[in-house]
Amino acid sequence: MTAGEPGAVQDGSSKGGLRAALGGLTTRGRSFLAAGVAAAVCAYVLGQGDLLRVGLLLAVLPLVCVVVLYRTRYRVTGTRRLSPSRVPAGAEARVHLRMDNVSRLPTGLLMLQDRVPYVLGPRPRFVLDRVEAGGRREVSYRVRSDLRGRYPLGPLQLRLNDPFGMCELTRSFSAYDTLVVVPRTVPLPPLRLAGEASGYGDGRQRSLALAGEDDIIPRGYRHGDDLRRVHWRSTARYGELMVRREEQPQRARCTVLLDTRQVAYAGAGPDSAFEWAVSGAASALVHMLERGFAVRLLTDDGNAVPGEGSDGFAGSTQESADSAGLMLDTLAVVGHSDGGGLSRAHDVLRGSNEGLLIAFFGDLDEEQTSVAARMRQRAGAGVAFVLDSARWTGDSSPAGQAAAGRAEERLRRLREAGWTAVPVPPGAELPALWQLAGQLRADTESAGNGGPTGFPGG
Repeated sequence: MTAGEPGAVQDGSSKGGLRAALGGLTTRGRSFLAAGVAAAVCAYVLGQGDLLRVGLLLAVLPLVCVVVLYRTRYRVTGTRRLSPSRVPAGAEARVHLRMDNVSRLPTGLLMLQDRVPYVLGPRPRFVLDRVEAGGRREVSYRVRSDLRGRYPLGPLQLRLNDPFGMCELTRSFSAYDTLVVVPRTVPLPPLRLAGEASGYGDGRQRSLALAGEDDIIPRGYRHGDDLRRVHWRSTARYGELMVRREEQPQRARCTVLLDTRQVAYAGAGPDSAFEWAVSGAASALVHMLERGFAVRLLTDDGNAVPGEGSDGFAGSTQESADSAGLMLDTLAVVGHSDGGGLSRAHDVLRGSNEGLLIAFFGDLDEEQTSVAARMRQRAGAGVAFVLDSARWTGDSSPAGQAAAGRAEERLRRLREAGWTAVPVPPGAELPALWQLAGQLRADTESAGNGGPTGFPGG
């Protein structure tokens, strides 16, 4: 029986199905059967015919209920609708269930049950009264998770009972849906600093298709195009009205780098350092997409999302919402990498100038700090949010204090390499750190410390 399609609430007349139906006897049904067998045995031993008839009645009644319930064929359809199907961690989604009786007979009492993972809450159960022929019943329930991930909902189950409560059978639909719980995102303040890098906005660069008459790339005529832009040679060649392309703005690019190495983070749970980094990366990429940047998500193992289009960045503005959804879906299930280091991400960045690079790093040792410093050379501007596990775990031991000292040294080296490096203390709010990064960038420029100009956060 498939959700959304007609299906019988029973699975045929095979011996295996009948055996399963016998296994559905309730405690009452088993008690009646046991009492009937015991009465029949006593009647045979004592030679009491009346007692034998009583025993047979007690034993046959639950068996008759099993056969009748097993042979009853209700035809119902079930549909499930999520509203919405993608929610941030900590938010609620509502699941709407609808049952339609498409048979010519009314149903009996039905118990509707949906399977959900335990992290979403208790398993929802609903009791549906008699559903008339062609009738419909609709119910709904809410789910919520503080943990990001992809959670299957279903399959939907129906539990059938006979009028005497002797037998209970369960029939399942086969379809299920998926709820995607993405990381929490927070709005970030727009930053427009002096010396903003060329990008989408006042300082954007334009690529011109002006090489010559033969190098013009025409496109089909659209309603509202200026007729003075009609390219007659291409019109004659293609047999339809063609116009010259206008100058196309080159969208500034931004790469959001997420360090997922397991050795770089300590602790677990919704309030851990790694979850903060994941949420921060999600907030940054959504913010930059809203500001018109072409954005991609890159992890330390070299995997880039969306991975298609020009250089793997998100496409046009019309595709930004889909690209954001794809990247958030990736962050919903991202886990720790094998700890191979940042070299694979550096290899991806080595191809060309990446524009703005926003990185979320965990603990960096000497080698990984050097790799991160080289990454900065491939970007027009670089902002790094560095999380120190010793501070996040509250380690005040001498070893923890030594680790904190090494973290300060790593920050200094990143700043010398041109990064705008910001330490992330436990429980910090990303909007405040985002604003701090802008201030640090402005101070660096005013002090004349060199390095690429601009932090185009808005």
